[in-house]
Amino acid sequence: MSAGLRSGQVAEAAGVNVQTLRYYERRGLLAQPERSNGGHRLYGEDAVTALRVIKAAQRLGFTLEEVAELLEAGRHRHGRPVAGLQDRAAAKLAEVDAKIADLTTIRSALATAVEAGCDDLTVCASSACCPIPFTDLAEENRHAGPCC
Repeated sequence: MSAGLRSGQVAEAAGVNVQTLRYYERRGLLAQPERSNGGHRLYGEDAVTALRVIKAAQRLGFTLEEVAELLEAGRHRHGRPVAGLQDRAAAKLAEVDAKIADLTTIRSALATAVEAGCDDLTVCASSACCPIPFTDLAEENRHAGPCC
């Protein structure tokens, strides 16, 4: 193979660094490239596409292991649709929704703590009116009297 992209060119085109490129190779996410007579790695344009797909999947919340499974399923479909992406995307969506719910709860507790003027975590946590749910305080005790 006389033509091809070298590691730095592929990394730059895909917006990753060369170490990331090599790491994905070692993990099997990218095929081993051909080598020039001088031993340099030579990649096809498909390597840039593959890197972009991997990074996009990671931004969507998929782990590298999950990305590897999705790529592997795609390699074995032989022109037929393979179940997997829809199911995995739906599962990831449910995971994201759960995280959003958790973060909404956390945000609410922190906003309440800021609004209440809590300034000492230990004092606040031992107070019956602490807005942060450190303990299972009764709702009526949580908001009774001046706080922190």
